[in-house]
Amino acid sequence: MRVYLDDERPTPEGWVAVRWPEEAIALLQGGQVVELSLDHDLGDDEHGTGYDVLLWLEEAVATRGFVPPRVRVHSANSSARQKMELAILRIERFARER
Repeated sequence: MRVYLDDERPTPEGWVAVRWPEEAIALLQGGQVVELSLDHDLGDDEHGTGYDVLLWLEEAVATRGFVPPRVRVHSANSSARQKMELAILRIERFARER
């Protein structure tokens, strides 16, 4: 399954659309996600952002041996994109080191 977290952009063909971080995390927990594409700003920062998914993923990989899917960022928020890409590098490093 390929998961696309976004609040505005159309979901690409072949991807499963989710709007909120907890929806993406629930699908990740199911173990069927092979690719994840994240937006940062989802219209309600109190409800969460794409970065929150990466925080969950980083913790799961580092402490529980979770095998991460391929992750990419499609956010237009340049500073958030940079922060998210650094988180992806940490996740990949944790996955390699286990």
